[in-house]
Amino acid sequence: MSTATVASPTYFAKPGELKAEWHIIDATDQVLGRLAARIAVIVQGKHKPTYTPHVDTGDFVVVLNAEKVKVTGRKAEVLEYDTYTRYPSGRKLYSYERMVQQHPEKLIELAIKRMLPKSKMGRNILGKVKIYRGSAHPHAAQQPAELKI
Repeated sequence: MSTATVASPTYFAKPGELKAEWHIIDATDQVLGRLAARIAVIVQGKHKPTYTPHVDTGDFVVVLNAEKVKVTGRKAEVLEYDTYTRYPSGRKLYSYERMVQQHPEKLIELAIKRMLPKSKMGRNILGKVKIYRGSAHPHAAQQPAELKI
């Protein structure tokens, strides 16, 4: 005679069931790709045991000092970013140096965006990342905890 054991069912988070936490990351002297990969994991919620693929279980991330991020090797000379205005001959190319000077927030945002799922949820998840130049940010009311990378 055998005793049947009932396994506990797999846990799936329901929408709105988990409360998102807030984290602050200082990008000073961080390598762009490694920083973006770590942020992508946190924003998706893959660092939690309650991760559910079809539910947004991620946390909010505030990135400070975006202009101080660095790249390795010759990427600073070689990397180019392009946009398209939807007009004929509307393609614009920007070098890495120019992007660091004009839009350092966009550099980190693009790196994270390319690491997220290409779906409706992936586009919504990107809204959980707040990127700022300098060390000032307007999210003190959320009491973000500093996260070392």
